[in-house]
Amino acid sequence: MINQVLEYVNENQGRYLHRLKDFLRIPSISTDPAHKADMRAAAEWACNQLTSCGIEAQIIETQGHPCVVGDSGPGDGAGPTILIYGHYDVQPTGDRALWEGDPFEPREVDGNIVARGAADNKGQVLAHLLAAEAWKKVAGTLPVRCKFLVEGEEEIGSQHLKPILEGHRGRLACDYVVISDTAKLDADTPAITYGTKGMAYMEIEVIGPKQDLHSGSFGGSVTNPGNALCRIIASLKDSDDRVTIPGFYDDVQEVSGRERQMINALPFSETQYLNMVGSPSLNGEAGFTTPERRGIRPTLDVNGLFGGFMGEGMATIVPKKVGAKVSMRLVPDQDPEKIARAFDEAVRSLTPDGVRVTTRLLAGCRAYVCPLDLPGLSAAKLAIKDGFGIEPVLMREGGSLPILPMFKQILGADSIMIGLCRPDANIHGPNEFFVKDDFFAGIRTSACFMRHLAQGAEAPIGERI
Repeated sequence: MINQVLEYVNENQGRYLHRLKDFLRIPSISTDPAHKADMRAAAEWACNQLTSCGIEAQIIETQGHPCVVGDSGPGDGAGPTILIYGHYDVQPTGDRALWEGDPFEPREVDGNIVARGAADNKGQVLAHLLAAEAWKKVAGTLPVRCKFLVEGEEEIGSQHLKPILEGHRGRLACDYVVISDTAKLDADTPAITYGTKGMAYMEIEVIGPKQDLHSGSFGGSVTNPGNALCRIIASLKDSDDRVTIPGFYDDVQEVSGRERQMINALPFSETQYLNMVGSPSLNGEAGFTTPERRGIRPTLDVNGLFGGFMGEGMATIVPKKVGAKVSMRLVPDQDPEKIARAFDEAVRSLTPDGVRVTTRLLAGCRAYVCPLDLPGLSAAKLAIKDGFGIEPVLMREGGSLPILPMFKQILGADSIMIGLCRPDANIHGPNEFFVKDDFFAGIRTSACFMRHLAQGAEAPIGERI
């Protein structure tokens, strides 16, 4: 039956592209209240995609934007149940002058679909929905039970996802969560991401005098909050780029030598990486390679500085108040709340006399790592090879997905992350794109994944490392 399903997919590629373009034309920007009606339209579009092929689906209201929940019903066999997760909301467009066309009028350019949301996440989640449709059209049913959860708040922190999971725990019960919201290793190499970092996102505020002061009349006689902040931030790392916060590394889960070997065996070119990021050189924690720093080591980065005079020209002042945003990416066993407390204590100990300091935890989540002997990974690996024609690599991701530990905690299910888009797809930037061939390969991969699960591809993907 899988051959007929894949034949149906190949025959309908033109129709699938039209469907994707229709989805991309909806400006579903979740952070902008002016697009509330567009958010509703995108949710209805995704819901109709499921119901039109005979999959039971409905819109679930939240205190924010709605989400779509669907269920194919029992499959042909007694295989595992999967929950396919994705999101229909997109990032703002940013400076439209940087786009080569209307961000919400999809264009085909050099084999790519260019539009906001093409890769993140409409194109990737739609690939799974179309695979389910192909099975329904050809076989009348799916080989395994597929449930669906397409939300509208991922780009603003999935604020109301937890109540949905808790309130519909039985309805969403599954053996695996399947997510395509990550990327391939490179343009040619598909990937399964098996781990993401956690995060503790902090804000520091340093307050000095009751108002901005003349730096000539008062400079040197009071503590300058800007100088104090620079001293604090500079002290948070040492010359080896190790974080100096006491206790920061206490709970870091050590990675086995075999996993480090696997990470460093992945294709990596320092020259290509530098060209991609545009920096003059690489830097990071001493004793670790760039792939290790990105995937398995905790980090601390300044995300922004604010306060004082920021306008054109000059204003000679001692500012009343300055601040900084600092994110710490965490690895397994690090607790974001514990790290936030340690950060606060360290910042206070580094604060000079003459200023007051406060810190706030703005967001926090734990790291997530999928067991490498998870049977579903074997099916995913086989499916990706079927869909893309290339065996995937396994990798960890330096970013954070708070939904992963949430799925594990509430549903008890591990997540299988199948990246379909390129890592340089301009996600969150201008001229975001999704390669058409990757879109079609994603549909084939999803269809084959269902088949391999049904056939019981239970052999572990490799020894636990």
